[in-house]
Amino acid sequence: SDELPKIGVFVCNCGINIGGVVRVSEVAEYAKTLPNVAYVEENLFSCSQDTQDNMSDIIEQQGLNRVVVAACTPKTHEPIFQDTMQACGVNKYLFEMANIRNQDSWVHDDTHEEATEKAKDLVRMSVARAETLHPLEEKKIPVIQRGLVIGGGVAGMNAALGLADQGYEVILTEKEAELGGLANRLTATIEGANIGDYLSELIPRVSSHPKITVLTNALIVGFSGFKGNFTTEVLVGPGMYERKIEHGVVILATGAKEYQPKEYLYGEDKRVMTQVELTQHMETLEPGSLNQVVMIQCVGSRNDENPNCSRICC
Repeated sequence: SDELPKIGVFVCNCGINIGGVVRVSEVAEYAKTLPNVAYVEENLFSCSQDTQDNMSDIIEQQGLNRVVVAACTPKTHEPIFQDTMQACGVNKYLFEMANIRNQDSWVHDDTHEEATEKAKDLVRMSVARAETLHPLEEKKIPVIQRGLVIGGGVAGMNAALGLADQGYEVILTEKEAELGGLANRLTATIEGANIGDYLSELIPRVSSHPKITVLTNALIVGFSGFKGNFTTEVLVGPGMYERKIEHGVVILATGAKEYQPKEYLYGEDKRVMTQVELTQHMETLEPGSLNQVVMIQCVGSRNDENPNCSRICC
């Protein structure tokens, strides 16, 4: 700002958090001696609504163009004070905060004299920085009102419907030739619900939705952009033609696939199969036609390469 700095300093004395260690009144008196400080006040709870209202009045009455608050962490409280400044017409980036709680009273609670001197140093540094602050203006960047969902399984299709039913355009990409993902190979949920019936209702809903464009045989080959404005490059179809999709949000729903064992003669003996393959195989058998079944659990997990449990195989 071209204006000469006219700084207000508000020092917080919130009981045991600060005032029980730091001699706050001494810090406030010290702040009055600093260059370009036009007003100093000591408050019990600087973040309370009453104090915020009072601070707003003082900023206007005193014509303050920068504010320093010596209190607790800016991580949680800085936006409160910035909002107060903004409400009375002062750019919120002309605010500085001295953390005399986390960085002082909490770590020096047994050395009150040194804690008070450190609080003075923290306030002095904050005032010096406030002198050099300049107003900043926030830019509003438009967001592309289109979503990209990568993965055409059950999760991806439901995500696409969730966006599309709210009125947003959605591009749904699936690397395979058809939607459904792993669910196409499953028969029933653990509760016994028929997965095939569910897919036969879900897939047409997605494919016919006026806000959803489905791209199958689609391979993601490039991604660029920034928040709200992304560009994803996709190779689509048997001919692998390239398509650039501009979108404001992306949902990754790339699903899972079962482990293909290298152990226990899998791939060598047709009697050895995964649980998904066993389920499909049993669909073709007459009831009671199997007289012996051996389940080998934790294949590919709980070992040096992958020490974790897969969570679903049992």
